Amino acid sequence: MSEALLLACGIGATYVWRGLGVAFSARIEPESAMFRWVNCVSHAMLAGLISRMVVLPLGSIAEAPLEHRLIAMAVAFAVFYLARNNWLLGVVAGVGTFMALVA
Repeated sequence: MSEALLLACGIGATYVWRGLGVAFSARIEPESAMFRWVNCVSHAMLAGLISRMVVLPLGSIAEAPLEHRLIAMAVAFAVFYLARNNWLLGVVAGVGTFMALVA
């Protein structure tokens, strides 16, 4: 009985926030200063997490040399920019380079 109640509360909380997001999304102006600030903060957080994963990794990736991780990141950035900001090609190139270096 308590598991079902806990599950119902979790589902309810998730859908309440999703519903509020949908309700307020029509009122958000994508070119507003606040939206640009949130966008900048989210990109900065993502850059920080990626930097931490490259410089101070956890788990099995920590066994790979730092040079291999940096080379793969450089290749990913180069492909990303050369492919006109195509993140999918950048990610595939970075992962492929890293796999080739550690193999």
